[in-house]
Amino acid sequence: MSYATIENRKKLKTFGYGKILLTIGWVFIFLRNIVPDFISINIANTIILLGGCYETIAIMSLTKAKFKRRYHFQVGITIAALLVFNIATFLESSINTRIVIMSLGIFAIYLPPTISYFTEKANNLFRIFYLLCYVAFEILIFLRAVYSYISPQKYFFRYSTFDSLYSIGLFLLTLIGTVGFLLLVKEKQDLKIQKLLKDKNLFFSIIAHDLKGPLGSSLVLSEIMAQEIEDYTREEIKQITGMLHESNKNIYKLLENLLDWSRVQTGMIQYNPQKVILNSLIEDNVALNKNTALHKNIDLRFEATETIMVELDKDMIDTVLRNLLTNAIKFTDQQGEIIVTMQKINQKVEVSITDNGIGIPDSIKEKLFKINEKVIQKGTENEIGNGLGLLLCSEFIKRHQGEIWAESKHGEGSTFKFVLPLKG
Repeated sequence: MSYATIENRKKLKTFGYGKILLTIGWVFIFLRNIVPDFISINIANTIILLGGCYETIAIMSLTKAKFKRRYHFQVGITIAALLVFNIATFLESSINTRIVIMSLGIFAIYLPPTISYFTEKANNLFRIFYLLCYVAFEILIFLRAVYSYISPQKYFFRYSTFDSLYSIGLFLLTLIGTVGFLLLVKEKQDLKIQKLLKDKNLFFSIIAHDLKGPLGSSLVLSEIMAQEIEDYTREEIKQITGMLHESNKNIYKLLENLLDWSRVQTGMIQYNPQKVILNSLIEDNVALNKNTALHKNIDLRFEATETIMVELDKDMIDTVLRNLLTNAIKFTDQQGEIIVTMQKINQKVEVSITDNGIGIPDSIKEKLFKINEKVIQKGTENEIGNGLGLLLCSEFIKRHQGEIWAESKHGEGSTFKFVLPLKG
């Protein structure tokens, strides 16, 4: 827990809750004949099944499979096992019947994560060993159910050779499973750190390359201004200062995006959602970009048929809208058109920014929103872009559990869309 990420801490807590519940459940079971039967039978076994559910949910969260669907399936299995066991107890079934039901219930709860690890194709010795431990656990539980069915018992505590071996095996597999889970969490976090370091190195190499161009231009232009200004006319000086301003503006924009991106990666930018009228937010950003659009005689407008309130982080979505509008203006020709629209789709709101500009080639479209890909495309008036703004957009939309994508045909304009969930 001391160095785990927020995501991994949730997984560790879920696994820990499972182990705590399993421990409490077994304590109640061992207090049989000391505490009331309702506690030592119904509550104890209910807690054990819930503990198994928590533990398996944590285990499955470490696989690459779609977690949400598996989560609901796991909860469904647990509820079914709880109902069957408690109904059997209410109908005063025998001890042996209850043991068989519990064994099959635990077997069913631990089966999905075991299958998940099988289908994921473990790629190292440790994962294979961890998988085999859970396979052994499943076999042991199943054999327990079969043994209880073949050799019925009248009392809960039975001192046979099989029961002794079962208890020892269960303890060892539980211990190995706990240590194994902690090692899996560490392995996953280490892999993530390695990927982040690789992305960081690639990212800074891209930034260094992108800064070199405008910085070099600024240096040359400022040198001309410092040493040869007397040789130029007023019009030429005006042209040079305009070029210098444009170069410095590109540097500033790049550094601004770089600062925001680094703050996101280091967790300095916190997600602070609040209820916001999305119409007003879009209108403000359209108004801020009106002057830039007018320089290219571009018709920039926002069209909406309804007012939509969304719970979002205003600063993050401001950045998303600002970057997408800037890009749309950059890649739209003189006398062009940019239309911003929004609509409700089920429990989500979709915002679209459509232009009739130069479009995006397929070779570039595939690289958008990816840090490990270099995106180079100049605007209609040779404006420089580096793709960093789109990386920021992707990061901020992910924080909102939304999606962002581009639809475009080269030479026929582009549409950038993002979707945000409507909460509450």
